[in-house]
Amino acid sequence: MSKSFKTVAEWEVELGDQIRESRLRDNISQIKLAETAGVGLSALKNLETGNGATLKTLIKVMRALGRTDWLEAIAPTFTISPLQMAKSKRPKMRASSPRKVRD
Repeated sequence: MSKSFKTVAEWEVELGDQIRESRLRDNISQIKLAETAGVGLSALKNLETGNGATLKTLIKVMRALGRTDWLEAIAPTFTISPLQMAKSKRPKMRASSPRKVRD
């Protein structure tokens, strides 16, 4: 069974479409969103059309749209208690040096 993987360009277009849909659903103009996010209008247009954008632009726009949940889904925050860390520690192991072969 072969899986179909999206290209980077396809992901850019899909994410841009979702951002545009979110903006329109909230009835926000591109100019207003760009101002609120603190990004240039051309940067927002590039993001929405999938023509390349920086990670900083993506984060600023997502925050301005109130969609940081999308960012959390990409990079969830994991918290581990110190007790869990102590229990899960494995003894340190070292690689042994190669043994010399004696003739």
